[in-house]
Amino acid sequence: MKRKLETLVLLTRKRSIQFLIVASLFYLALVTLEIPFVFKTDFAAVATRPPRLRSQEDSHRRHSPLRPPKTVSNADSPSQLAHRSDLVSALLLDDAAFDRRGVNDGSFELYKLVRQARSVGLGLWADLESGASRSALPRRPKNRSSCPRSVSVAGSDFSGVVPLPCGLTLGSHVTVVGKPLAARPDFEPKITVWGSALRCDGWKSKADEDTVDRMVKCEKWIRDDEDHSEESKATWWLNRLIGRTKRVTLDWPFPFSEGKLFVLTISAGLEGYHVSVDGRHVASFPYRTGFTLEDATGLSLTGDIDVHSVFAASLPSSHPSFAPQRHLEYSTRWRAQPLPDTAVELFMGVLSAGNHFAERMAVRKSWMQHRLVKSGLVVARFFVALHARQEINAELKKEAEFFGDIVIVPYLDNYDLVVLKTVAICEYGVHTVSAKYIMKGDDDTFVRVDAVINEARKVPDGTSFYIGNINYYHKPLRYGKWAVTYEEWPEEDYPPYANGPGYILSSDIARYIVSEFEMHKLRLFKMEDVSMGMWVEQFNSSKPVHYSHSFNFCQFGCIEDYYTAHYQSPRQMMCLWDKLQRQTRPQCCNMR
Repeated sequence: MKRKLETLVLLTRKRSIQFLIVASLFYLALVTLEIPFVFKTDFAAVATRPPRLRSQEDSHRRHSPLRPPKTVSNADSPSQLAHRSDLVSALLLDDAAFDRRGVNDGSFELYKLVRQARSVGLGLWADLESGASRSALPRRPKNRSSCPRSVSVAGSDFSGVVPLPCGLTLGSHVTVVGKPLAARPDFEPKITVWGSALRCDGWKSKADEDTVDRMVKCEKWIRDDEDHSEESKATWWLNRLIGRTKRVTLDWPFPFSEGKLFVLTISAGLEGYHVSVDGRHVASFPYRTGFTLEDATGLSLTGDIDVHSVFAASLPSSHPSFAPQRHLEYSTRWRAQPLPDTAVELFMGVLSAGNHFAERMAVRKSWMQHRLVKSGLVVARFFVALHARQEINAELKKEAEFFGDIVIVPYLDNYDLVVLKTVAICEYGVHTVSAKYIMKGDDDTFVRVDAVINEARKVPDGTSFYIGNINYYHKPLRYGKWAVTYEEWPEEDYPPYANGPGYILSSDIARYIVSEFEMHKLRLFKMEDVSMGMWVEQFNSSKPVHYSHSFNFCQFGCIEDYYTAHYQSPRQMMCLWDKLQRQTRPQCCNMR
């Protein structure tokens, strides 16, 4: 019995060994055949690192898909995302499109500006693509002291320029205490803003002249060429203070005197700078078009002045270059939905500036979360040009790659060239998403998506339309900040046009605009909303257009039952969205 048991165990071990040998041979055969097959497939792109491009020329030879990917990566950081092929607008900004030789419509200077901005913008974008700009990016400050809330310089330390490391912000003010030295006959003092000299000569601004934050540009003071002897001064004061039924207007002496100490304060307002001397307002100057307070990174004082001290206060606490880290929330929750395979009913193009990180984030977290946007029936994208500061462009590119909702129009941003973004919106809406309706808005405009699309649906199918807060018989301003010369616009009236913060077009009008641009026949004007009105009027000459006016496309602020609300801060955007979720009737938010 014992011998039989040993024989059985021996046979069992022998069969186990034979089975293991057969299994090993089968495994070796399978591995030998499978490995070459695996490495011949696309799995190699996942299993191995992508080959490094040998040169910039190789990068141009690589082809990207025309449409964005239909799935969104689950990468945890922007650096892990692949380059988006739809990052840059497909609008062709070539030299031929902006060649206006032989055309006498007053647009020569504008087109010259376009060509310059395009040239600079293409260079900036090429540097971003090649990675050359990364080495130029400043390191993030390790502490907040690099953006001091105030700057103080004593007269003995003053060297002509006071650095303001992080620029200015609304409410910032700079105070100079000094004493004018003896005047020189060969020196003519001027107050210079950006380049062209702006000055007040002692004549009060006219009653109908534009103001700056409701303050006159120039106050009146007693001039040297007026007769004010000691006797006449007494009479002059008496005539103003006695026996007058009308409001008395006082004329003050020139604010600076040789050897007399003065205190001059420059304050940053909403619309411009305000200058006061010894506590009295003297002058106000509007900001140059396109100017941002963060660009004011220093105060320069020249002339025969004995400076005792300079003090700047209420300065921004963070550097604009690093503000994105504070405002952007890199979460997959806020990424744009992939473009649908089917046609889109409404495409919404939102104009934005490169450094408006907080504004874009507020839009993403508010009305872009509407169910119609999430479903793909409505698609929204930001249209942004390049900033003069390359570190902002680098942050913008990273933001665009992560969220997938930014279309970059490659020119150097300028307020007079916003019209190019509008054409790019039409091109994207017609060629990329094939939208039925196209809307243009701003990044400080809150949009009730359902109300806007319902307005468009009210128009019968097949009808060309233009919907918004429409201005009729508006005349160009010939002076002031928004002045338009007769060379730029020779006509006395503008065509009917909808205010820029929010309007809707039928797709056939947008298609006409893109076609005219591509054939180099589209006239551009520096005011974007007027340009659209001009193009719609041209289209109207061949096919009737239904104009629909509504004050609910609010131009200034917010009104009850609004369709769009303009000039909304990021906090207000979130507040409006919160109220819209909790209440049946839309209500405004008053806080900033």
